[in-house]
Amino acid sequence: MARGGGARARKVEGGARKSLGSESQDWPQAVYGALRNADVRHMSFVPDAGHSKLIELFTADPDVTSNVLTTEEEGIAIAAGAWLGGVRSVLLMQSSGVGNCINMLSLATISRFPLLMLVTMRGEWAEFNPWQVPMGRATEPALNAIGVRTLRAETAQDLLDMVGSAAAMAYQADQQVAVLISQRMLGRKKW
Repeated sequence: MARGGGARARKVEGGARKSLGSESQDWPQAVYGALRNADVRHMSFVPDAGHSKLIELFTADPDVTSNVLTTEEEGIAIAAGAWLGGVRSVLLMQSSGVGNCINMLSLATISRFPLLMLVTMRGEWAEFNPWQVPMGRATEPALNAIGVRTLRAETAQDLLDMVGSAAAMAYQADQQVAVLISQRMLGRKKW
């Protein structure tokens, strides 16, 4: 029985097929719109600079329940609970957090409940922190090995195109999908 969709969906400004340039900083608004148009009404996150604007948009929306996680794998179980309660959820995390989730991802893949994750990548383009590199390399192979489909966005337009597709795969085909957002698109981190 399909859950998590329904009549509460609404059209949100900035979603759908807006065209973005590869250097655009408008992607958070467009991605937020695409997710809300897919009737996502729950968002879990571990604070992350790459997702900061998207987190602000979700937490400001009174129709969305948002929660801060103490560790990323909690988001897998929370997304399962949201789905069982009839609510579509998205999980926002950084690639370094994927390593924390591998065991818990078996809950989603074996139980076959929809899971949509947006993962900002580290350990790639102009990375300054050597501790981010190993998990950055391992993120996509680890997700694929556990049975999670990955889509990789190198540009803002890629990301916008992929988010709608990933939401459809997750919520209409009961798939587990991670959209990997390239560090090159996000820009170099500076401390």
